Amino acid sequence: MTYQNYSNVGFQPAKYRRFPVINKADRRWPSQQIQQAPMWCSVDLRDGNQALIEPMNVSQKQAMWNLLVSMGFKEIEVGFPAASQPDFDFVRWLIEENRIPEDVTIQVLVQARNELIERTYEALEGVRRAVVHVYNSTSPVQRNKVFGLDKEGIIEIARNGARKVQQVARDYPNTAWTFQYSPESFSGTEIDFAVEVCNAVIDVWQPTPDNKAIINLPATVESSMPNVFADQVEWFCDNVNQRDSIVVSIHTHNDRGCAVAAAEMAILAGADRIEGTLLGNGERTGNMDIVTMAMNLYSQGIDPQLDIAMADDIISTVEACTNIKTHPRHPWLGELVYTAFSGSHQDAIRKCLAQQADDEYWDVAYLPINPADIGRSYQSVIRVNSQSGKGGASYLLEQELGITLPRWVQIELAQPVQKMAEAKEGELTTADVVGVFRRQFMTSHGQLQLDSYSLEGQGHQHAVRASINDGANMIAMDGHGNGAISAFTDAILRAMGVAVQIVQFDEQATSEGSDAGAIAFIQANINGKRYTGAAEDADTLSASMNAVLAVVNQALADKG
Repeated sequence: MTYQNYSNVGFQPAKYRRFPVINKADRRWPSQQIQQAPMWCSVDLRDGNQALIEPMNVSQKQAMWNLLVSMGFKEIEVGFPAASQPDFDFVRWLIEENRIPEDVTIQVLVQARNELIERTYEALEGVRRAVVHVYNSTSPVQRNKVFGLDKEGIIEIARNGARKVQQVARDYPNTAWTFQYSPESFSGTEIDFAVEVCNAVIDVWQPTPDNKAIINLPATVESSMPNVFADQVEWFCDNVNQRDSIVVSIHTHNDRGCAVAAAEMAILAGADRIEGTLLGNGERTGNMDIVTMAMNLYSQGIDPQLDIAMADDIISTVEACTNIKTHPRHPWLGELVYTAFSGSHQDAIRKCLAQQADDEYWDVAYLPINPADIGRSYQSVIRVNSQSGKGGASYLLEQELGITLPRWVQIELAQPVQKMAEAKEGELTTADVVGVFRRQFMTSHGQLQLDSYSLEGQGHQHAVRASINDGANMIAMDGHGNGAISAFTDAILRAMGVAVQIVQFDEQATSEGSDAGAIAFIQANINGKRYTGAAEDADTLSASMNAVLAVVNQALADKG
């Protein structure tokens, strides 16, 4: 294989500069721990929607809204009503159709422009409670190359937007208003200037501890390591005015793949609130994935204050509304994240599950949470391919048949399962594994089958009389022994001259109650070779006898 020279495709690391760090000797956030869930705000219907190739239609928006409400979100950003008629109409539908529960607050986004702010309040007329989220860009690249304004010009835009939002709100006195401001591209803005802009807005709004404003700090483009973002947030919280009268909110994107880490570290650094989307939909590489962060909290014993147990409903609704498939390795909710193909992993999971008690802390190898908590079945935990060992196939059988395979059966089963997986060059289904098991250990090969039997005796002395069908004739046989199986092998020796030396025996009930059936496993030495057989029957002794016949049939087939 030949590789293209990087220099021929423009790969030039030297043209990029490092993101500046904050020289913060007194950082405290690394020593903190998250104790409770943050305030959540879903932006699926705004930020997530505007990033779609095909924005959601009315029915898709309604489905997404219903999902978010059912999950327990108390703040939901529902659109940019001044930017498009569909967003305006959706906000009106929510209000006029009384679709907003009493404990849910909707949020709308608007640029710091007078005519857009006025249009936004028109969309919100009649709402009980709402957050008006106003923003303007503050970073050097935006100031210098997009707006051509100095710092004072940017501050004036923010200040005027804040005044207009406050002024128009007075025209709608029956609504409980909350004001939110975002210095867009906060993470790319000089930290002292970001504080200066936000202080100007706070000075206009004059929030109080009982009537707080929201200051939202976006990593509009994720450009730094998450620890640097945490430093920015902590510095901001330490220096912003009226900290006790504002909610510090975080809105991270995933350009570096660290949106969740940055949001978690921001909480450690003093933030109160997190904006994000379900499964991380959003511009470029996406928004912060609320599901992932919430599940991270859950796995640490913290109530996420969201219902994530409806994992399949979340996936199906988000996929239907966004037309974006969920990656099978997506954290926590992907189809394959609780699946083990590796033989050693499967064996460890199986052993841990067997010892896990309901009243103990969850402690299972390779499974950070109980998949059942989010509606996943154990059948999807262990799957079998050519990389799997005896543990995986055994687990599937145990789940299907309701029994526990003896270790010596597991060992014997591994090789034929491996051969089938290699031949198939793909994953084996539970039916495949059960088929291998039955063919390997339970087939009669067209020879001896038990027709009837009678048993006499007490204690350790038994006499058995059995009738065996060899496919052409009925063979009557009698035997004696210190147990029923011993008497049956003696009968086989007397009638057929086949010496069956039992090496291993195990029998298990396949159901409960007085009429429970059984499955029997036998390993026997016949003519110097070891064979393993199994049989299932409603009668426990018939199951044992048929298991003996299974190993005899295998020996006869070998003899030819």
